[in-house]
Amino acid sequence: MRVLVTGGAGFIGSHVVDALVGEGHSVRVFDALLPAVHRTKPSVNDAAEFIVGDVTDQAAVDSALRGVDAVCHQAAMVGLGVDLDDLPVYTTHNDLGTAVLLAAMARRGVGRLVLASSMVVYGEGGYRCAADGPVRPGPRRPADLDRGRFEPPCPRCGEPLRSTPVTEDAPLDPRSVYAATKVAQEHLAAAWAMATGGTVLALRYHNVYGPRMPRDTFYAGVASIFRSALERGEPPRVFEDGGQLRDFVHVHDVARANLAALEHGSTPGRLTPGQLVPANVGSGRPHTVGEMASALAAAFGGPAPIVTGQYRAGDVRHIVASSDRAHDLLGYQAAVTFTEGMTAFAHDPLRG
Repeated sequence: MRVLVTGGAGFIGSHVVDALVGEGHSVRVFDALLPAVHRTKPSVNDAAEFIVGDVTDQAAVDSALRGVDAVCHQAAMVGLGVDLDDLPVYTTHNDLGTAVLLAAMARRGVGRLVLASSMVVYGEGGYRCAADGPVRPGPRRPADLDRGRFEPPCPRCGEPLRSTPVTEDAPLDPRSVYAATKVAQEHLAAAWAMATGGTVLALRYHNVYGPRMPRDTFYAGVASIFRSALERGEPPRVFEDGGQLRDFVHVHDVARANLAALEHGSTPGRLTPGQLVPANVGSGRPHTVGEMASALAAAFGGPAPIVTGQYRAGDVRHIVASSDRAHDLLGYQAAVTFTEGMTAFAHDPLRG
C-alpha cells in the first residue's frame, strides 16, 4: 500500500512513517517544516519519499497524492494556542489545510483517510455524581480557580464528582482554539466521506509523549515542558494542585494504532463507506499530572516538581479515555507501561 503521511516529519508523524516502512508499505512524506515546529532540519526515514510542501497549497497537495492508496493526515498546528491571535494560523493550517487535502483526495479518487484528532474535542472528560449519576460540568469559574477550588462540582447538586473514562459518543465541547480546529477537521472529513463514499477513522489521541517530542515551546505537550525544565536544572512547575487526571500514551503505541487503522481501512467491508468513525487512542491507565512530573523527575535524577497552584484558562480538570472501540475495531492495545515510558522518556532524544 502507498500511503501519504502529511506532517510525516513531525513528532507523531515520523513514528507513523517508521511503523509503515517497518511493515513494508510505500510511504510518501509531505511536510511544510514550519519553523514553529521544526527549529532544526528533522531527519526522515530513508526508505520514505520526502516532499516539502504545505497542505494549504492545492497544486502541491494534488501532486503529492499521485499514486496514493490512503492518506494519514497528521499535519497540524498543535497545543492549546497561546492566545486568540493564534486563531488565523491555527484555522489556516488545520482547517483550510484539511479542506484542501480532502478536495484533492476527491479529485484523485483516494478514498481512505486516517485523521489525527485529539481528546481536546471533548472538553472535560466523563464525570459521575453519587446522587445524580452521569453529568457534564460546565466550564470552571475563574473565581473558584483563584481560590484553589479546581474540582468541577456537580451542576445539579454542587457535590464533588468522580472522573470516568470518556467514550466516543460523548458530546463535543471544544474549549480552546486548537480544540475548535480539531472538531472542524472531523466535521470536514465526515462531510467528505458522505459526499465521496470514502472512509475515515479519526484517532482521538490522548496525551502523547516519547522520543522526538519538540523541546520546550508554547505549543509543546506538558511532558516535553517538564522534561525541558529538568534539562535546564529546573524543577517541573505543575499547575493547579497536580491532581489533574490524564491518559499518557506513548508515541510508539500511537504509531501502532495508526498502522492498524490504515491496514484496517484497506480491508474491504471492514468500515462502512461514507462515514467517519472516531476512536480514542490512550493507554487505558490514567495518572495525574503530578504523578507524571514526579516519575519523570525521579527517572531524570531531579529536581523534584513544584506545585504552583496556578492555572490556565481553557485547561480542563480531568480527561481520560476509554480505548475500547479502538481495541474492538483495530485490535489496539497500548503496550508501553507508564513506568517504562516515563523512565525512557527521561533520557529520550528531543527535537530542537
